[in-house]
Amino acid sequence: MIRFGIVGFGLHAVRRLMPGFQLSSNCSVTALSRRDSGKAKASAAEYNIPHYFTSTDDLCRCPDVDAVLVTSPNACHRLDVLTALRRGKPVLCEKPMGMDADECREMVDTAHRLRLLLGVAQVFRFHESTARIRSRVQSGELGRLVFARSEFSFDARLHQRKWLTDKSLAGGGPIADIGVHCIDTLRYILQDEIVRVHARTFSDSNSGDVEAAAVLTLQFRAGTLGSVLVSYRAPYRTPLEIVGEAGEVFAKDALTVDKPVTVEFSLDGKLPFSEKVDNQLAYARQVDSFAAALEGRGKFPAPGEVGWQNQIILDAAYRSMRTGQMEPVAVI
Repeated sequence: MIRFGIVGFGLHAVRRLMPGFQLSSNCSVTALSRRDSGKAKASAAEYNIPHYFTSTDDLCRCPDVDAVLVTSPNACHRLDVLTALRRGKPVLCEKPMGMDADECREMVDTAHRLRLLLGVAQVFRFHESTARIRSRVQSGELGRLVFARSEFSFDARLHQRKWLTDKSLAGGGPIADIGVHCIDTLRYILQDEIVRVHARTFSDSNSGDVEAAAVLTLQFRAGTLGSVLVSYRAPYRTPLEIVGEAGEVFAKDALTVDKPVTVEFSLDGKLPFSEKVDNQLAYARQVDSFAAALEGRGKFPAPGEVGWQNQIILDAAYRSMRTGQMEPVAVI
């Protein structure tokens, strides 16, 4: 049993992580940290977590913590990850992994130097819907791939994470927050790398100093053209579609964990295959996979290098937003 300490125990921990740990087979939460000691104590009592702290360093000193899950605001990831690694703790860090690619490189290099596992919480790699779509794509049944599209929207004006529109804490708007999920999911499904990106965005009176919505155009190394549409202004929606010369695979709510997802597969305009899958175990699978890697029972499918590469793409998207040009993406 791998015992986790959660750094930055907030809304995400309550809504997603703790239900995932409750469904996991080889993980438990033994500690948490929050900056407010009263809130830390209350959260620990509510979830029957034995230890609570107000700093990452104190949490990492706890002998009952085997691994650290960093869920603090994005600007805190670098220091929280480095603190945990230097205390000898393997780390699973929420996405986006850093504020820029240099931060991610520093985290990855530190983990390698200390011979500790560093992973990024790209949870959609653990979705059943993603697995089914990836399987169809990798089977070759779609023929040569032409288009890959992923979208993610929700209304951030109603969201409890008020720091989402503060660039100094978030690093960016929906490109960084949810666009990274779309980017990573397409990379994972296609098993291909993005080599060029172009971004168009808009902002409004409620978006602070970040974008409110964006359209990214992607060019993959094998020639597939991709698009990512993200927004803090539309109702929750997460469609995903891969189109090839021989057919397509599509799911209207591909990335949701809140209800069953229907995956449709068609060839030559006909629909020979449709199935309903459930992603409710995704967060449990993520921590169980990390635990298995720590125990030497396999590799974690989203190591720190994945988060670093995703951040390189995000950095290129934000460069494109400033220049208006298609920007190249280095591949590590």
